[in-house]
Formats: sequence, structure tokens, C-alpha cells
Amino acid sequence: MTVRTSTRRRTALAAALVCGAAILTALPAGASAEPAAAAATFTDDFDGPAGSAVDGAKWQIETGDNVNNHERQYYTSGNNNAALDGQGNLVITARKENPGNYQCWYGTCEYTSARLNTAGKFTQTYGHVEARMKVPRGQGMWPAFWMLGADIGDVGWPQSGEIDVMENVGFEPGTVHGTLHGPGYSGSGGIGAGYTLPGGEAFADKFHTFAVDWSPNKVTWSVDGNVYQTRTPADLGGKQWVFDKPFFLILNLAVGGYWPGDPDGSTTFPQQLVVDYVHVTTNDGVAPGS
Repeated sequence: MTVRTSTRRRTALAAALVCGAAILTALPAGASAEPAAAAATFTDDFDGPAGSAVDGAKWQIETGDNVNNHERQYYTSGNNNAALDGQGNLVITARKENPGNYQCWYGTCEYTSARLNTAGKFTQTYGHVEARMKVPRGQGMWPAFWMLGADIGDVGWPQSGEIDVMENVGFEPGTVHGTLHGPGYSGSGGIGAGYTLPGGEAFADKFHTFAVDWSPNKVTWSVDGNVYQTRTPADLGGKQWVFDKPFFLILNLAVGGYWPGDPDGSTTFPQQLVVDYVHVTTNDGVAPGS
């Protein structure tokens, strides 16, 4: 997510920050050079009873507000705004409410939502990172699936690096964005591109699959298997490439902020980010755009 500092959250992340490239070998005589199958390293299909919280062995829930992006929501704990639906999905719900009298940077919070990450539980360097999701709709909605460098607690943001697999802002219902953030190319200066559905379709109409294929000095983005951009150090104009180290995963649904703008009279609540699965595998040598 763009326009931020390393203190995007108030509570859980700071404590949680404590925490493969392919190797070529000689082939025996007569052996064929076939690519190795990708190995799953993180899988969550969100199976479980309706109303239950996410697997605490895989995810932690962040709480608090976010002054840096000027978002309007308060991220709540437990299953208040992030729960399984009993049909194999995680549902992150943004509501126009404040049952806990939460206080935000602008005063009494107007909205609640949820944000999850795998810091301290799962990190990986390189591979195929994928989520199948249906995004919310409406002015001010800002769903995201992204990654941060696991060393953020030591080096701060943007030195940690950030890989945005998918971001959508409500005023662009048919477009998603993939972006890199690092030292000298962060916030609105991030390096990235958008992908727009054909025929005026909206991403909120149905599920779509968002992915990156990540290898040394290269990140490639795709939507439903369609590659739409590849970035390498050559795109940074001599600035530092900070993407050859472990990163952790983040899922969240923000409400308002500098980029999407705030909800208006056309925005209805509740709104939901519905996540079918999150899968991470090692590189298999046949990734899109490779």
C-alpha cells in the first residue's frame, strides 16, 4: 500500500518482527533436464466453521489506526472483522461503526476493519505468491495483498522494501495495481503498473487470482494468469534493489486515505474482501513471464 512509513500500525507488528534461488547441478548421463515441481511453503484455504478466527499459527491480527496514510478505520482484534465463512473463505469486513469507542488519529473512529500478517510466523525469499479474492466496491475502499521485508524492525520502511501484489482503490473498480517500494522510490513514487479488466468489468463482480513470481533481481505480476508487468533493478534508475531477502505477507481492507479518498454518500456498508486462499510456492522454473 502506498504513502506510508514503517509505523503504519500502532500495536501488533512491532513485537512480531522478531522473528530460493534454483541451484543448477550436473545431470547424470541420459537424464533429461525437466523443471522441478514447485513446493508449497505456505497454504491457507481458510477452511473452518463459520465465524471462527483465522489460524493463529499462520496469521496475527494487527490492531489500531493508521495516521500515515490518513486511513479512517480502526483495525480490530480476533474475529470481529476477520472471520471464516464456513465455505472455505476468509471474509474481512469493513463496517461503519465503532462499538468499542475506538480513538483514531482524527478523533473518534468512524469505521472498523481488519489487517492480518504473517510476521514472525512465515517469511520467504523468492517464489510464487498467489491469492484468489473478490474485492469490495465503493468510493473509499482500499483492499490490498502485499509483502514487507522481514527486517523492517531493524532498518525501517522503505529500506525494508515492499512488494504490493494487489491494491485496488474504489474509484477504479476495474483496475488493480502492483508496485515496488524501496529507498528513493516509495509512496507515490513507487515503481509499478496497473491492470484493467476488459469490457468495463469490475473486480468486485467475481473472484480473481492475483500473483507475483519473484526471483533474484526480478518480480513479475499477473492477474488470472495474465502477466502485466515485470520489474528488475534496471527500472530503478540506479536506486537500491531491496528484494533479495525474506518477506512476510499482509492482507487488509482499509477505509479511506490519501490515495482512495474517503467514503462518500454513494458508499454502502458493510463492505467485504473475500479471500478464497493464499498459496506460496517455491519457484518452479516455468512461472509466467520467466
